[in-house]
Amino acid sequence: MMIVQRLRQWAKAGNSPLARNLWSTAKALRTWSCPVIPAIHRPLYALHQLLKNSFASFTRIFYWTPLFKTRLAQPAPHLYLYSGMPQLIGPLYIQIGSHCQISGISSFIGRQGSRPVELHIGDRCHIGWQTTIAVGRKVILGDDVYMAGKVFLAGFPGHPLNPEERAAGLPEHDEQTGDIILEDKVWLGTGVMVNAGVRIGTGTVVAAGSIVTHDLPARVLAAGVPAKVIRALPESEPMRSTAQDIVTDAASPSTTNATYSQEDSACSRH
Repeated sequence: MMIVQRLRQWAKAGNSPLARNLWSTAKALRTWSCPVIPAIHRPLYALHQLLKNSFASFTRIFYWTPLFKTRLAQPAPHLYLYSGMPQLIGPLYIQIGSHCQISGISSFIGRQGSRPVELHIGDRCHIGWQTTIAVGRKVILGDDVYMAGKVFLAGFPGHPLNPEERAAGLPEHDEQTGDIILEDKVWLGTGVMVNAGVRIGTGTVVAAGSIVTHDLPARVLAAGVPAKVIRALPESEPMRSTAQDIVTDAASPSTTNATYSQEDSACSRH
């Protein structure tokens, strides 16, 4: 192994024509691939997709979903898990409504402590990939709540503020924890963080990258670090390029700390 490593270093240094030629040849071989033969590779790709999707559906139906449901307090009708099963950590009471879609690349974490912690998810909720819900006391999602990827609901911090207590491995104090409540039809964009003790009102949209540190009223667009109300949302949003309108509003000079990403509209499809 050492001989191979030394040979590689010698060739990469390129101190002689032989070394330079050897290194360029090695790089060319590393990137070589078989030319595309449409008559062969297109059907092969279609077969690959068919087998991959069939296996994913089989494991979702007969493995991941039944395993996940063993941790639920009651049945979750028409639950759709995709990309595996969420990571479940800690003593967490979980209640999920009907027709929810949840990414398997997400985490539900319950705080270790003397009091029970609860996660309540309403009907038709969508929870995107790499989302973390850390329950300090209670987290409640109303109906039709949409959470894009990499959202973090921080119901507890995980460590105390005192450095000596942290070094000793002590847990956070009860006063550092709090409930998080997202009322019906709340939409959180990619990378939104919601702190403990926050309540977000019905129909409110929070722009991507925002950090919500205080309560937000119903039917507003909020953005920034910390998140602030940008404008009110009408009772019935007209059918138009809503995502683009939100981008325009959230990208105004008063909200340069957080912008709304059009890709968050994809959370409605997951």
